[in-house]
Amino acid sequence: MKNYNDPSLPEEELLIQEDLVDENQREVFNENAKQSYWANVRKQFRKNKIAVWSLRVVYIIVFLAVFADFIANEKPIACGYQGNTYFPVFKEYAVDLGLSEWPVEFQNVSWKDLEYDWAFWPAVPYLPKNTDVLNSYVGPFDDQEVDSKKWRHWLGTDDLGHDVLASMIHGTRVALLVGIISMMIATTIGILFGAAAGYYGDTKLKMSMMQIILNVLGFILALFYGFGTRSYVLADALATSFGKFILELIISIGITAAIMYVFNYIGKNFQPKFLSKKYPIPVDIMISRFIEIIVSIPSLFLIISITAIVAKPSLYIVMMIIGLTSWTGIARFTRAELLRVRSLEYIEAAHALGYKEGRIIFKHALPNALSPVLISIAFGIASAILTESTLSFLGIGVPAEDITWGKLLSAARGDASAWWLAVIPGFAIFITVTVYNLIGEGLTDAMNPKLKK
Repeated sequence: MKNYNDPSLPEEELLIQEDLVDENQREVFNENAKQSYWANVRKQFRKNKIAVWSLRVVYIIVFLAVFADFIANEKPIACGYQGNTYFPVFKEYAVDLGLSEWPVEFQNVSWKDLEYDWAFWPAVPYLPKNTDVLNSYVGPFDDQEVDSKKWRHWLGTDDLGHDVLASMIHGTRVALLVGIISMMIATTIGILFGAAAGYYGDTKLKMSMMQIILNVLGFILALFYGFGTRSYVLADALATSFGKFILELIISIGITAAIMYVFNYIGKNFQPKFLSKKYPIPVDIMISRFIEIIVSIPSLFLIISITAIVAKPSLYIVMMIIGLTSWTGIARFTRAELLRVRSLEYIEAAHALGYKEGRIIFKHALPNALSPVLISIAFGIASAILTESTLSFLGIGVPAEDITWGKLLSAARGDASAWWLAVIPGFAIFITVTVYNLIGEGLTDAMNPKLKK
């Protein structure tokens, strides 16, 4: 092994060693700076006790959403029946996935009335779909016609005898899914648009006249063949199932992307001289004006309008629509950060090394510009949950068989004396929206450079 500290080595090898040392030092410094930044953010966040307790409440919500089937279910978690041991809740997952079938003795049976050798029941032995006609519209403190306290409806029932506690637990899953999935869609769109606007600005992206003409033509043809000619296919898939719609949507996006890539490739590589002059593309102005148009449209009315024309209501469609209308704030945050980051030295160094624009944006620029996006996501989840609850309360876009907090709240309109149907889901919506907003405020303070010490 060579000793690079030996002064007798050739000057070329000493210079190589100095470059390696400098590079290693830069990597260690960047890694330490990154670790110290997030360590400082965690430290500042922990100082905000309200935000910390809000995060703990979110942990409880996540736990209820993940294990809802084990907490509230009409089936026992484990049981002994006719000398055999069964795990009905786990079995139900396999049946729903098409990997198994129920044994004959468990088909079309009342799980409550079976004579078990032994059984381990969930804490709430009901599903939201179960009805109890003997105990409809009973409150938490009313007398109930039940065999024992195990079957009591601890938070009462609605007009059809649905257990409110079971509905609240399973509604937690709906609220969490709506918030997370819709914000995943919004984050993806917002980051892509914001990164393009912030990084390229109005002068950085240049195209020849040939590229501009072919890209515009390709965009029109791509939309026509990708979505125009397949509109009936997409509509039929949407009426059939959400999964089939997603598959057809991916195919349409693939067709659109392929057509645009072909036209862009032709315009880039086959240019006559009189069309080879390059012009700046005002990416920032176009995206900023598009964001202003989206923001100027009342999102709730837009969502209501779209869900009203959907043939088959689906909670997934509601999530997708909320995501497609909630990305503007994330795009603005990303744009602002990319405008700041793009002029830093390490971005200029990446350009000097000849890296492609895509690598510079996604590997070097974006990872250092996403901190404010986390704040926007926290507030966005709260907004998405509130929007879904509003739609459920109005009875728009959500299938009749799905039980959500907003639908429970809507049931209180049928009887003013059923106070528990208004107070319990209303309080859950209030707490959930509030804790996400408090987490967002905690992240805002934790990432504020003025508060770092």
